[in-house]
Amino acid sequence: MTSYRYGGFWKRAMAFFVDKIILFVICLLFFLVGLSGLSAGFNGLEPEKTLGRFALIYYLTTQLLGMLYFTYFHGISGRTPGKMLFGLQVIQSSGEKMTLGIAFLRWVGSIFSGLILFLGFLWIMFDSRKQGWHDKIAGTLVIHRNDEPSTPEGD
Repeated sequence: MTSYRYGGFWKRAMAFFVDKIILFVICLLFFLVGLSGLSAGFNGLEPEKTLGRFALIYYLTTQLLGMLYFTYFHGISGRTPGKMLFGLQVIQSSGEKMTLGIAFLRWVGSIFSGLILFLGFLWIMFDSRKQGWHDKIAGTLVIHRNDEPSTPEGD
C-alpha cells in the first residue's frame, strides 16, 4: 500500500484562495464586458428588469465558470493552479488519477461541504486522511506531490 503525505487544511485553503483570485479576475472581465454591453445596447428598456436579468445571467455564468475551472483542472491533472503553487494534487482514494466525472462529483460535493457553516471543509482538520466531505463523497485524497522520486541515500 502506498503511503501519502496528505494536504492539510491551511495549505489547501491557501491553494483555494489562489484559485478564487484567478476566478475573480476572469469573472471581473466578464462583468466589465457585460456592463459595457448593457450601457451600449439596452437604451429605452426598463432598467430594473434589464439589471435583474444581467445579475441573474452574471451569477449563473460565474457559477458555471467555477464548475468548469475546478472540474477541468482536477479532472485533467488533479491540480489547479493554486494546488500547483502549493505542491498539492487530488487523486482517487484508490491511488488512480482523477477523471472528469470524479472531478465533477467532487465539485458537487463541495457545495454540500459549504452548506452548514462550512463544516465539510473544516472537517479536513480533524480527519485522519485530511478529507473534507467533498473528498469523502467523491472518494478522493489531496496529497503532497513529489516531483522527484525518492531514492535511498548513497545511490
